[in-house]
Amino acid sequence: MFITAFSSATLIPMGSEAVLIYNIEEGNSASLLFFVAVIGNTLGAFVNYYLGFKGEEFLIRKRYLKEKFIQKYKIKFDKYGALMLLLAWVPIIGDGFTFIAGILKYNLFKFFIFVFLSKFFRYIVVIYFYYLYQQ
Repeated sequence: MFITAFSSATLIPMGSEAVLIYNIEEGNSASLLFFVAVIGNTLGAFVNYYLGFKGEEFLIRKRYLKEKFIQKYKIKFDKYGALMLLLAWVPIIGDGFTFIAGILKYNLFKFFIFVFLSKFFRYIVVIYFYYLYQQ
């Protein structure tokens, strides 16, 4: 579960919800799976942050990004980044938000808090709906 949750939070396109449900169906502890999924998915988001953080110079050097745009968007991300990071659970775009946070060197503590909350509620909702439809 950890590896799947971790990988699905990186830029590698993958989903972990099906693995979570499968493991619950197999009789494994939902609370333990929840904990492992949240930790794995949050740590996977840190990989994106790190890639953005370390890759900024490369992206500027290859002219994929311009430094003036980074400064312009840093102001916006500092203002609205928390809302964007609360969407870190959304497939595809959420991974991009965590990558952008790294490029813009978003506050790491805030990054952790908002991404953790995003992942936490993602798996709460998945487990809730699983049990809701088991009735």
